[in-house]
Amino acid sequence: MMESTETVLDTPGGEKRTCPDEELVHPAKRARVQDKEGENGGSGSQQALDFEENEKEECDEEEPMEGEEDVEGDGETFADMMKHGLTELDVGILKFVSDHKGFSGILKERYSDFVVHEINKEGKTVRLDDLTVPVEEEPLPEPEQQVQVLTEEQKNQLEELQLFKNKEGNVTIEVMEDTKERRTLIHKAVKAMYPGLETKTEERDGRRFIVAYHTAGKRALAAPRKHSWPKSRGSFCHCVLYKENKDTMDAINVLSKFLRVRPNVFSYMGTKDKRAITVQEIAVLKISAERIAHLNKCLMNFKLGNFSYKKHPLKLGELQGNHFTVVIRNISGTEEQVEQAMSSLRNTGFINYYGMQRFGTTAVPTYQVGRAILQNNWTEVMDLILKPRPGAEKGYLVRCREEWARTQDPEAALKKLPVKRCVEGQLLRGLSKYGKKNIVTAFGLIPRNNRLMYIHSYQSYVWNTMVSQRIQDFGLKAVPGDLMLSGGKAHVLSEQEAEKHTIHDVVMPLPGFDVIYPTHVVGQAYRDMLASDGLDIDNMRHKIRDYSLAGAYRRIIIRPQDVSWEVIHYDDPRIPLVQTDVEKLEGKPPPAFPKGKYRALRMEFSLPPSTYATMAIREVLKMDTSIKNQTQLNTTWLN
Repeated sequence: MMESTETVLDTPGGEKRTCPDEELVHPAKRARVQDKEGENGGSGSQQALDFEENEKEECDEEEPMEGEEDVEGDGETFADMMKHGLTELDVGILKFVSDHKGFSGILKERYSDFVVHEINKEGKTVRLDDLTVPVEEEPLPEPEQQVQVLTEEQKNQLEELQLFKNKEGNVTIEVMEDTKERRTLIHKAVKAMYPGLETKTEERDGRRFIVAYHTAGKRALAAPRKHSWPKSRGSFCHCVLYKENKDTMDAINVLSKFLRVRPNVFSYMGTKDKRAITVQEIAVLKISAERIAHLNKCLMNFKLGNFSYKKHPLKLGELQGNHFTVVIRNISGTEEQVEQAMSSLRNTGFINYYGMQRFGTTAVPTYQVGRAILQNNWTEVMDLILKPRPGAEKGYLVRCREEWARTQDPEAALKKLPVKRCVEGQLLRGLSKYGKKNIVTAFGLIPRNNRLMYIHSYQSYVWNTMVSQRIQDFGLKAVPGDLMLSGGKAHVLSEQEAEKHTIHDVVMPLPGFDVIYPTHVVGQAYRDMLASDGLDIDNMRHKIRDYSLAGAYRRIIIRPQDVSWEVIHYDDPRIPLVQTDVEKLEGKPPPAFPKGKYRALRMEFSLPPSTYATMAIREVLKMDTSIKNQTQLNTTWLN
């Protein structure tokens, strides 16, 4: 399972912040990720209001600018379409732990209202505060030598190539004095003066040329030369990635494109949300800090810094968590209400529900697909993924679904998709290749991580529903029959043990063949729920091994660390209310908060991996965090 940060709500009046001068990136292909639990800092899409799950590839490689309509059609507004979306009640999110009175507020009105800093495995909060590059060990030519080996015309051509004005081209430099020393001097001069360019030597008609080309070019002549990597230097360049309004998968793909390397040379500890400003550590195999730092001149909404060389990559799940800075705008709560809500969050915590984006944003929840997979009902799986549904979707995806409903012809439906890499496109391609009688094989064309996302969604739906039942029946205390972890194994609490433990020690299982269940009435509730879905809780192994569920345990209540808050006033809804790492590096003053007609709650807290910040915010506001509800709130306020 994989998680990210949370809340992804596109609202009118979007913002645009830039790191460098010019946007030069094109939508990138999405990297495949390991099927492993990630953390609470990550993914989302413009139509998915929580931030954690980056498991479903969407048919939206071409993304609109904020504030533009994301859906083609008959003029129906996003708010109108989201009337068909899911609410918290639909996915088992029912209870609260505190008794304070809730209040309204707008979550993630701007992506800069949600800032995430990763907490690394040493427990240190990752921040971008240094853009310098470690000193290169290989001596570079002196400036006067660089000038001597390149003509003014060549320097102008190389500069244009470096600045992407001639990205698909190259610059050819004839070696007039053909010696190895002379060629080496030219190679070094080009790389020293124009970071981001690669060079290679070619022979044509008995003459030698040095060809310079951009590392980000789509067809960069040939594979770049293998450069020697200093033995004293660690093989991995570790650095801090600061990004705005882009999820981790897309960010890695953009970086790999511009460095002209495969995405698998990158490693990271967890995925981060799209609609947010996030800061995390990444590691790149045998790419120098100088080459990576050059991207700061070329890419918008990215910054890379805090470079170091180490002998090891990063691994998913190694992080200790994430630190969140969240702004909730236009709050209605009094100072007393805010104090009560935040004190409860700090002292008691919140129910560790799986957030809304775990379940999709259309009228067909992802858990329904997962249930059909577990039932081995493959016709239902195909129908649920491809059938038309109300809700916010791209126009071409709507037309694809309509074509499928009308003709049941996978090739005809596939022609309606300009982007074939989404789940719908991959399934249709499989059906076209293997036929509608081989749905299992066709479904297998969808990447494994995306297929498992559906099953994990069903597990999450069951877990949410059962936890709501547990709290309804027994409240916020440990009781006999509850489960707790001891030495990594689940253990049923006796009456004496229950008196010694608190609700913070209690875990609940995600259904599977390798877990035990509570021995009180909630254990029977698990059995009854799965039975009503046609599943046998005692036989969670599937005919197809990939879809066999081992299960896992998850704490019922999470108590955040490092909790702080303040109520601030503002007049302009467009003004940022959080100072970013980049603004600090640029020496910009922090936001000032004079008296204003609007009030916002700015809160900070740290969460462990695999928890959802939106669920913490939900506990504070006592409000439905679904994109359906947030869109309605936002529309009401703007009108």
